[in-house]
Amino acid sequence: MASYYFMNIYLHGPDTFRSRQQMKKMVAKFKVDRDPQRLNVVILDIEKEEPGNVLQQILATPFLAERRMIVLENLLSATSKKDLQEEIFNRVKDKKISESNVLLFWESGNKPKTDIAKKLQKLLAKEKFAQEFAELKGVQLGSWIKQEVEERGGKIQPQAVQYLVANVGGDSWLLSSLVEQLVAYVADADNPSPTLPYKGREIGVSDVQLFLDERADDNIFNLVDAIVAKQPKQVFRMIREQYTQGKDPHYVFAMILRQFRILLELRDVYDREDNIGSNDLAKKLGLHPFVVKKSLPFVKRYTLDQLKNIYQSLLEFDIKTKTGGSDQSVLLDVFVGNLCIL
Repeated sequence: MASYYFMNIYLHGPDTFRSRQQMKKMVAKFKVDRDPQRLNVVILDIEKEEPGNVLQQILATPFLAERRMIVLENLLSATSKKDLQEEIFNRVKDKKISESNVLLFWESGNKPKTDIAKKLQKLLAKEKFAQEFAELKGVQLGSWIKQEVEERGGKIQPQAVQYLVANVGGDSWLLSSLVEQLVAYVADADNPSPTLPYKGREIGVSDVQLFLDERADDNIFNLVDAIVAKQPKQVFRMIREQYTQGKDPHYVFAMILRQFRILLELRDVYDREDNIGSNDLAKKLGLHPFVVKKSLPFVKRYTLDQLKNIYQSLLEFDIKTKTGGSDQSVLLDVFVGNLCIL
């Protein structure tokens, strides 16, 4: 019995966040329109599947529905599946896919390496429903950020959008995470705006700066954690990473000193006042609540004496670097080495 080709969808490109978003929307719409009983959508990670199972799913008929959707993830980049790539290439080329089956090809951005995968890519790129997701830039990126904020029930000032564009770029995975956090932050009970048509207030530049600064501090938090945990190999690697990011030894030391000062202050209050909340801690010490919330897990992990000793060593090191005239990067390495073996 002859079978007839129906539809192929090809989603690809370096912006895997947006292509994955589109894939999820298409799958969700298919379930609503064609598969209300949720029995006819199969998602296959080709690297983890046996070729025989993949072909079986492609050739299967719908169950209690008119259509069936088979999502094939990373078929083109699966170098160990050349025979499967060739089989699917021939079926697509010769239109030997049942009209009742929809194939959705999703690629994570890796380029196909085998010759047959390259041929299949060229074939799929000509499909009516092929869509490439390039990294967004400039005005397009700004519009996408604004849309993401609004879809989450928020609102953002144009200046804040531009700040994200300039300082984050087209990393849509990171941007989506930041947008999620920013919308939740401005909608917090501490920031009510009941007169506005959206939950919370507008996201401003200062809000974006806070979250970007805190994200940058994550590396310092991890560095501080490794120092106190006495893990010299990790510490030296993290310090070198800071250097490769353009940070000089003076900056790295200043950030380490700042974090330990914050931890010491928090631990001191935490020991003297039982059950004090993070907002009260922030007000008492003049710190931002967000900084306090991120610091508390570290505060609870280390004793006051432990933090005092480290902070005193840091102050002594600071004096030496300002009076000795030596290379601070060398002194910092020596200091960290001594600290980690104490």
